[in-house]
Amino acid sequence: MTEITKFGITRRTALAGAAAGTALLAMPSILRAADRSLKVGVYGGYFQESFDEHIFPDFTSATGIEVESISEPTGEAWLVQLSQAARAGQAPADVSMMSQVAMLKGQAIDLWSPLDPAKIPNLGNLLPQFVNKYPDGRIAGVGAVAWYITLVTNTDVFPEAPTSWSALWDPVNRDRLGLLALVSNSFLLEVTAKTFFGGPAKLDTEEGILEAMDKLAEVKPNVRLWYRDEAQFEQALKSGEIPMGQYYHDVTRLAAADGNPVRSTFPKEGGILDSGCWAVSAASKKTAEAHEFINYMSQPQIQAKLSRNVGTAPTVARSLTDLTDEEFAAVSSDIEPIIPRYDLYQTKSDWLNQKWTELIVAG
Repeated sequence: MTEITKFGITRRTALAGAAAGTALLAMPSILRAADRSLKVGVYGGYFQESFDEHIFPDFTSATGIEVESISEPTGEAWLVQLSQAARAGQAPADVSMMSQVAMLKGQAIDLWSPLDPAKIPNLGNLLPQFVNKYPDGRIAGVGAVAWYITLVTNTDVFPEAPTSWSALWDPVNRDRLGLLALVSNSFLLEVTAKTFFGGPAKLDTEEGILEAMDKLAEVKPNVRLWYRDEAQFEQALKSGEIPMGQYYHDVTRLAAADGNPVRSTFPKEGGILDSGCWAVSAASKKTAEAHEFINYMSQPQIQAKLSRNVGTAPTVARSLTDLTDEEFAAVSSDIEPIIPRYDLYQTKSDWLNQKWTELIVAG
């Protein structure tokens, strides 16, 4: 499980659009040729290995469709490759796992082949937030995997678990926090809106966003580290040097299982639920096989299998899975989540980054 955790960090960093360097040179791992086949793009390393071992062979056994496993570069870099290839009528992968922001950018250029719900009978299993739609209602993609960012603490420093995200603002926590450094991967605007302004509608206008930023700026005296290097914060959390912050639920629980004095808490306002999405290139000639694959991956038993073997949260209702309480708690929560406003990071990216730098991380 430790190895899964290490890759979990790499996977999420990739989804956030961080540079991947050599991943651009990654070559596909071809299983074997067949009459029916499908190229599926997933993030490399242990994550891809887990799919190759636990998911793709069973899919082939069930459907007769062979999978050519493609190691993707980062979400944004892969989006560029897919769009350039599509203009030439080519598909480096038929189905790809994409970040939610990359999904929206792909929608803007009609990169994704609309999915036919009649060919995905398991679509009804998915929670509504995991069905990605074009503005006109066509289905652009379907939730592949999900994970949570939660409120984490060092148990030696905080014997009692906090119950609300408002703990980040508490003056008693001055110089004690580690928070994600980017507006587009911390989702702290959404946390602020939910905790102090009644919900995400506060972020519908620039005026509302600036009010949320002004409130969020009040945490600055409490922040020891705005982190990009997740391993740096994880180590500081374990040692108690930075005893509170936001971090990945599954990573924190595994660190606790290894004997470290850390805990992950789902605040009453909910954990932050982030996710990746299956999307089909408009240039793909394998839409029938792609629909079969997405339908297969949308089965509750497959989502439960991913939770056990890859460490991801299910994209279907918990009641549909056979996950035990312990297995579910390792990856998810029944508390209503905070859903990131991905639309903002597409439509207002430059403005948000500028204001975030000026008002939040500067000084």
